[in-house]
Amino acid sequence: MSEELLNQVVYTDYGQLTLEWGEDIWDGDADRFFKDQQNGLVGAAVPDNVVIMLARRSGGSPVRIVLEATEPRASADWEDVVEASFDLPLGRVMRWSTWAGESGGPLAVPPGQYRLRVSAAGRDAGAQGEFADEVVDRYLIELWPAPAAPDAVLRVGSDNAGYWHKTWGSRR
Repeated sequence: MSEELLNQVVYTDYGQLTLEWGEDIWDGDADRFFKDQQNGLVGAAVPDNVVIMLARRSGGSPVRIVLEATEPRASADWEDVVEASFDLPLGRVMRWSTWAGESGGPLAVPPGQYRLRVSAAGRDAGAQGEFADEVVDRYLIELWPAPAAPDAVLRVGSDNAGYWHKTWGSRR
């Protein structure tokens, strides 16, 4: 069973999309948000949110967020795939937000421990097509209940993802 929580073109600045539920939100300090992680696309080291870096610095990218009952089967349709874990405490409400809260909204995610998988296609085109009129990159964010586990890079198919894994990921 799955529940679609969001399915729309999300307009970002600086490529930043967060899932947040507390006060300690993304401040641009990659050292803090990607500490001890292998991946450089999904910063989950701060307990109040998860920061997801889209390839397109400005403009719109289709984003679909799905809450799953169990771990979904990985699809070969995506070039780049990473996973991370987070804990949504009791009494907190999750919302999605873009840089500086320019857009966002609530996400109906119950409290608990979760695994998050971010799958991406078109990151290289997104990085090069910042001001393109058309959609050039797209994202699927899947959440499911699971015990905490280290983040993981499951697939790297774009130069853009490889660069960020080396820059913000594995060096921490």
